[in-house]
Amino acid sequence: MRHEDFPPPTPRRGPVLAAAALAGVCLTAAGCAGDGGQGPGAGPESASRSAASTPSPRQSSAPAATPSTGPTSSAKPAPRGPLTGRTVVIDPGHNPGNRDHTREINSQVDIGTGHKECDTTGTATDAGYAEARFTLDVSRRLRTLLEEQGAKVVLTQDGDRPYGPCVDERARIGNKERADAVVSVHADGSATGNRGFHVILPAAVNGDGADTAKIVAPSRELGVRIAGNFVRVTGSAPSNYIGDNTGLDTRDDLGGLNLSTVPKVFIECGNMRDPKDAALLTGSGWRQKAALGIAEGIGSYLKR
Repeated sequence: MRHEDFPPPTPRRGPVLAAAALAGVCLTAAGCAGDGGQGPGAGPESASRSAASTPSPRQSSAPAATPSTGPTSSAKPAPRGPLTGRTVVIDPGHNPGNRDHTREINSQVDIGTGHKECDTTGTATDAGYAEARFTLDVSRRLRTLLEEQGAKVVLTQDGDRPYGPCVDERARIGNKERADAVVSVHADGSATGNRGFHVILPAAVNGDGADTAKIVAPSRELGVRIAGNFVRVTGSAPSNYIGDNTGLDTRDDLGGLNLSTVPKVFIECGNMRDPKDAALLTGSGWRQKAALGIAEGIGSYLKR
């Protein structure tokens, strides 16, 4: 969702043209689409604008007494494929259990340029479908798609801890894994009428423990390729309220980006507070397309 309770920017025109331009990135950049591109077929660190819904039965099981201390990855070895030898960290935004641990997630952590909450609950649709459920579902689908191509995939959380992890720990997980790419999956919580996706890129930050100089350029390349493939696979247009219809937004106030030492982006897959976007985000078929669009963007970046 939108990170911080700032008023949403004034909507701008031209999403169709911008979508065509982003899709063109895939047609002109070498290897932008995954090998044998499948196409459509067959879904931060933000202030909560609404209460999260009740988690699904799988997610609502009693949490462990203490949080898990490490990331999660599949036990089975990944098959060999075009991404063999590559490590991708997927960061499902928020956690369904955050709402039951307000004291813990409200604690302040260092984000490199100041301090912010450990985490937040995220947003939800008007019908109560929580962002945390959405992000976990898309992230699991994304993991499957990347592992099928041979990548080692690590999730910062897999519904296996009572809350969090905090945003600084999320960054450290990618750093520790020396990931070739990190993607944090989210959905926005803006006003009705604000539609579309956008990818958040790290700004140039230097000071107080944060230095993004080495990751700004590769992160932008990763973000551009994800945006182009997301348009092509899902048919969604870039945000009409953030990023001047480019589908890209650069920020310096997110610890998950500021503290990263490896290429990393956030993707806001749509606006949960808009009925039309919400109808997409709550559909399992569209969530599969979202995962595929992100996966093909990551694959394009790693195979460039």
